Amino acid sequence: MRPAYWTILLLLMSNVFMTFAWYAHLRDLSTKPWFIAALVSWGIALFEYLLQVPANRIGYQELSLGQLKILQEVLTLTVFVPFAVFYMKEPLKLDYLWAGLCLLGAVYFIFRGD
Repeated sequence: MRPAYWTILLLLMSNVFMTFAWYAHLRDLSTKPWFIAALVSWGIALFEYLLQVPANRIGYQELSLGQLKILQEVLTLTVFVPFAVFYMKEPLKLDYLWAGLCLLGAVYFIFRGD
């Protein structure tokens, strides 16, 4: 499998951990002190980094730094929207579509030939 595919797969999994580390405590640990939420989040974030660091190293074989960053942002939104809607019970907003379209523009500009 090409390095870019491994990168996408690893970054997608990394983003799941990242999203839970950053936001799940708002629902699940809202009654706990903030430092408990921070410790739990750091524990979850460790798994994010165990996937994200190799993903970026693999991806950097084929992709530029800017391409890696924009890919990360696209995957972040791809993971965040279902998380917000299904886990956090937030309403699905049209703003997510507009944000996605803006990211498509970013993808176009960062991945087009020089």
